[in-house]
Amino acid sequence: MGSLHLPGLSSEPSKDLSHIHNNIIQEYLENGYSLIPIDHEKRPYIYWKQYQYQRATINEIVRWQAQFNTPNIGIVTGYISQLAVVDVDELGFLPKLKERVPQLKETTRVKTRRGYHYYFKLNGNGKYTTSVGSLFGRRIELKSNGNYIVAPPSVIRNHRYTYEVPLSKILPIPEILLREISNKGNFEHNAIPFKIPRYHGYQVDCIRQILRRELKEGERDNSLFILYNLLLQNKNSKEHAQNIVTRKNNSLSNPLPERELNKIFRKAYHYSCSSIREKLLYVCCENCSYRFRVGRLGDSNILIRSLRLLPELTNTQRGIACLLGTVFDGENPSINRIANVAKMNYNTVKKAIQALKEKDILDDSLYN
Repeated sequence: MGSLHLPGLSSEPSKDLSHIHNNIIQEYLENGYSLIPIDHEKRPYIYWKQYQYQRATINEIVRWQAQFNTPNIGIVTGYISQLAVVDVDELGFLPKLKERVPQLKETTRVKTRRGYHYYFKLNGNGKYTTSVGSLFGRRIELKSNGNYIVAPPSVIRNHRYTYEVPLSKILPIPEILLREISNKGNFEHNAIPFKIPRYHGYQVDCIRQILRRELKEGERDNSLFILYNLLLQNKNSKEHAQNIVTRKNNSLSNPLPERELNKIFRKAYHYSCSSIREKLLYVCCENCSYRFRVGRLGDSNILIRSLRLLPELTNTQRGIACLLGTVFDGENPSINRIANVAKMNYNTVKKAIQALKEKDILDDSLYN
């Protein structure tokens, strides 16, 4: 890829924060990294979770530089950047770790304030590559989906992050790390083996991700509750949904007690795509066929499914269909919420929704 030009940024370092350089931002963008601005305590200046699913534009980065007086740089790890980073703070672990993972000696290495970051390319393996807090039973962190790192040449508490081995030397993530991620939490585990059952909503990828994941204690409760409600939203019976969630819970290394599990089934709750992403950081929406992502419509989007019928609709009906297929794609908003967003009369929206249902564009059970 050719060199990228960042409008409004000088090739010279900032007068106030000389550790920020235009050319290194360009290098990160050319590598496909998702960037966020962070402060001198490693905290994001912005709400950053959306940048797990879409990269900031050049204009956004320029605006951040001006707004935050040239902030430090963070890279969102995981699928979006195809990047996983081994974070070692306790240097006494390094000799044994390098014996297990010899690639650490050769791949991209960054000197952090307390230790080192070792970069690895995911090469398409990142969809289910979760962050791990204790590799090989040690206080060694692997940062991937749902996480971010401080990147050079940021300065944190008077320490400048620098490359000791450059980005050009980055290696693919070793199989031993992929196996460690996959097996995490399964040691001394006598739970019931779990095979993903049949269910309605197979194209809703977040259901499959929850079912495939070995849920950690901190994410277990929300994951099971959201799984149950997603199954109900996709027309599975209560009995079948409860059976799947119970089986999934029993397969975990640290399952919910039966009394706590039964609380999940007491009340149904509708989850939108955005609220799922906020609560389950490991969920990746890239391959979901229901989501309107970065200007692309999935195969199951109502606009794609009803393309031939669109010319037959009234202007109001087309407008509501477009709104449901973009702004509300993957969600089930109330008529009142649709009317508020569309700035239209409630009865006008209700009439248009009913007409779309009669033409089999919308499901009768939705948008009530």
